[in-house]
Amino acid sequence: MDLTTTYLGLELKHPVVASAGPLSSTLDGIKRLEEGGAAAVVLFSLFEEQIRHENESFDYLYEQGMERFPESLSYFPALEDYHVGPEGYLDLVRSAAEATDIPIIGSLNGITDDGWTEYAREIEAAGARALELNIFYIPAEVALSGREVEQRYVGIVSRVKRVLTIPVAVKLSPFFSSMGEMARRLVVAGADGLVLFNRFYQPDFDLDALEVRTTLELSSPGEIRLPLLWIALLHGRLEASLAATSSVHMAEEVIKYLMAGADVAMTTSALLRHGPSHIETLVNDMTAWMERRDYESIRQMKGSMSQSKVEDPTSFERANYIKLLESYESPYLT
Repeated sequence: MDLTTTYLGLELKHPVVASAGPLSSTLDGIKRLEEGGAAAVVLFSLFEEQIRHENESFDYLYEQGMERFPESLSYFPALEDYHVGPEGYLDLVRSAAEATDIPIIGSLNGITDDGWTEYAREIEAAGARALELNIFYIPAEVALSGREVEQRYVGIVSRVKRVLTIPVAVKLSPFFSSMGEMARRLVVAGADGLVLFNRFYQPDFDLDALEVRTTLELSSPGEIRLPLLWIALLHGRLEASLAATSSVHMAEEVIKYLMAGADVAMTTSALLRHGPSHIETLVNDMTAWMERRDYESIRQMKGSMSQSKVEDPTSFERANYIKLLESYESPYLT
């Protein structure tokens, strides 16, 4: 049984990858993910706010020393030599790359141009085999046009690609008016892969305290349908890798994503619930399913149920919506 797959040009032993999350925020966690069977690990993201905080902290110290204790400036290196940035993250990339035998993928999370290119270079230099751009942007400004928002994504990808030699993936949200065209623009701008979809953490209201509450909710298998749809639609239409990163809890979801056209299926929520060893369960159950149906390789099944391959392509489009409404049954409709 050949379980190998290729993602971002990286040859992986199987298609189950640990996505960015708490387990990949420490070297011990990353080692546990490798021991659990992960084919690759996406590190917990370096956030733009961390970059800004460290920059601002240094500026503050520098200015205070200049104003109050001029002689103290001798303790600071020259600004052009100062290694600005969350050293802990870069140390983690470096340590993980040295301590494991699987590809380590860095992750940057931000919304502006600040820090993207500089820290992309730093992460590559630390030993990451690829970089995931997690562009977390909520366009709260009502005057901002959709095209302006899209151009922000495209611009970031283009600038980062110009300074890197390692492959770059973009972790996307589903909230574009023309998802297919946006995917194509990002690939044209240089993206080597697309990760579908980002789960934005959205606020809730605490009705007792009358406060805005933010809580982390793990994904559920029922969230698979939107990324499954777009992976099936994009497969074979873009010169880029496709990764699924929503609702991967059991082997069933991994198989569905692969048949839609994904190169890998990424998971975090299931690992937080069941532990890193759950990766081995996913791989074993997927292998057993393939054996029962006489599949010999991942390549054989990949994209076999994408829109371009199924007998009825309209199943992915509006015609299927009409069929669903007409076929739905309820005891209250009789």
